[in-house]
Amino acid sequence: MQAEEKLTYETWPAAPERATLEAKNKFLGFWLFLGGETVLFSSLFATYLALKDKVPDTSQPLAKDLFELPLTLVATMLLLTSSLTSVYAMYHMKNFAFKKMMLWLGVTVLLGLGFLGLEVYEFNMYVHEGHKFTSSAFGSAFYSLVGFHGAHVTFGLGWILALMIRNYKRGLNLYNAPKFYVASLYWHFIDVVWVFIFTVVYLMGMVG
Repeated sequence: MQAEEKLTYETWPAAPERATLEAKNKFLGFWLFLGGETVLFSSLFATYLALKDKVPDTSQPLAKDLFELPLTLVATMLLLTSSLTSVYAMYHMKNFAFKKMMLWLGVTVLLGLGFLGLEVYEFNMYVHEGHKFTSSAFGSAFYSLVGFHGAHVTFGLGWILALMIRNYKRGLNLYNAPKFYVASLYWHFIDVVWVFIFTVVYLMGMVG
């Protein structure tokens, strides 16, 4: 620990997220975890495509009647921008600039909260239009996929916030740098999944 406490910009490694064996093991475990997550989301996408617009009667709204591009586009821009701000945060982590890293992580969290706020508003709007989880197979498939992604966003925000709070007074070291970096990679994964949701669910849904 003493060696880590004496780290400076000059002695900070070029790739602190992989500088130790423990860090490399974290990466291996993380990629195995993402493999399982990818399979799970693929199953949800396949289920949604199979059940899209499967409603019991004509009184239930279809995808083309529900989805609104402006709202979803704003939410998409918030989430994609948060991915960019997390890149800035990791850039400063690699340059041993702890305060700047924390600043950009804070911006990432705020953008993520904005995305979640819009998603809650969107779900509330759909429920009032009769599109509920239990109203149809379409509703169940939609909320399972999009809601599951929203749960991942919530988890990602909690992960980043926990790291920020826990390490606020500790600064950067070779023990927590890999943790920040893996959390950032997880956030990018969430953003990539949303791009697929935006395309498959919303854009394809609007064209019928």
